[in-house]
Amino acid sequence: MSNVHELNYLKEQVQELKDQGVYRVLPVLEAANEAEVLLDGKKVINLSSNNYLGFANHPEMKKAAIEAVEKYGVGSGAVRTIIGNMDIHEMLEVKLAEFKREEAVMVFQSGFNCNAGAIQAITNKGDLIISDELNHASIIDGVRLSRADKAVFKHSDMQDLERVLSEKRDHYTNCLIITDGVFSMDGDIAKLPEIVELAEKYNCMTYVDDAHGSGVLGESGRGTVDHFGLHGRIDFTIGTLSKAIGVIGGYVAGKKVMKEWLLHRGRPLLFSTSLPPAAVGAITKAVELLSTTTEYTDRLWENAKFFKAELGKLGFDIGHSETPITPVIIGDEAQTVAFSKRMLEKGVFVSPIVFPTVPKGTGRVRCMVTAGHTEKQLLDAVRVFEEVGKEMGLL
Repeated sequence: MSNVHELNYLKEQVQELKDQGVYRVLPVLEAANEAEVLLDGKKVINLSSNNYLGFANHPEMKKAAIEAVEKYGVGSGAVRTIIGNMDIHEMLEVKLAEFKREEAVMVFQSGFNCNAGAIQAITNKGDLIISDELNHASIIDGVRLSRADKAVFKHSDMQDLERVLSEKRDHYTNCLIITDGVFSMDGDIAKLPEIVELAEKYNCMTYVDDAHGSGVLGESGRGTVDHFGLHGRIDFTIGTLSKAIGVIGGYVAGKKVMKEWLLHRGRPLLFSTSLPPAAVGAITKAVELLSTTTEYTDRLWENAKFFKAELGKLGFDIGHSETPITPVIIGDEAQTVAFSKRMLEKGVFVSPIVFPTVPKGTGRVRCMVTAGHTEKQLLDAVRVFEEVGKEMGLL
């Protein structure tokens, strides 16, 4: 028999990962994703979750999920365009649109699906997409699926964006400028007001992927657009329901006509089963909670500021984050992985982020502070950072 089935080419590539010290084995979480978790049988402080508001195990949301299952079952049974569109999907979109202060919202099965589905649907041959060089992988993939031409501008560099616009805009029918709202590796916020000014000057549409701004920035977590007061001037806002909201899914917020068009051309909606009732029930409850109080976002920011201040005293390079995302930049890939491993041995789980997720030589452990952390947990984590930093000669 041929040895083609041995997949030797993959074995070689996996061995390369091992040789480079970046091969990973998945950690196994044995209970709910909280500020402190049971990981591979050991209790550790969790600094790696996107569960910004502590919603992933929220009692009211769990109750809402169970009630939705009792009434609607465990699955929707079809894509939305056939018979998988339940009244709870429709109600969620109305509530989300009100929360986001937008005309309409179209819910997808994930944030990744939003970018894979929306970008190719709203652009065409003869159009131009201009993208920030540090945009999320799902935007890069979404742009690849489009028949439009592509251009990239230097990260948050408005002069470079204007250079691209002045050189290229006149040659295209429509132009779409795409940026993350919050950049997930460094925690910096897009220069949305300046991007909008340029977009309006050059007659372009704007598209913001607000995965890490959803539930974090703006009034009670309404996002980056709300943070800057740019309602009506951003054409497509992508939000996630999997991070701060604590469940799964994503959505595109904007004009009613956007929703009508995506229902006909958003491929993940047309060819993949809609969100299960449990998820929709829990998400709806999360939106209700955020619509009635700012306590969750207030606590998140208090914790983030406290942690950054304490960590900053130690002398680590913590970049220029403007959000609860706090990178601790180590540099070398293998050393970053070793640092994370040592942190875990001492009771703090903080995930290593290395190439190709970030540029070579900028390996980091990325700390994700949440509303669920106590001051003691954060101080304990900082103490471990100090111990491991000194032990490895980084401080």
